[in-house]
Amino acid sequence: MSITPGALVRLQDRPDWGLGQVQSAIGRRVTVNFPEAGKVVLDLDRATLDVEVSAEEVEARQEEG
Repeated sequence: MSITPGALVRLQDRPDWGLGQVQSAIGRRVTVNFPEAGKVVLDLDRATLDVEVSAEEVEARQEEG
């Protein structure tokens, strides 16, 4: 899955930060809002994000109610 705005991701090195939502992804820089760390800008050359829920799936869940 690709890292796109809206996707829910987990930072491999900091799972304690919780499941964050991608706010923007420009090149290799991604801005994520984590429940336990707030807004964080990550360089994907240095950080590994696991996509738990794609942006499309998040949107579909929101439409369902």
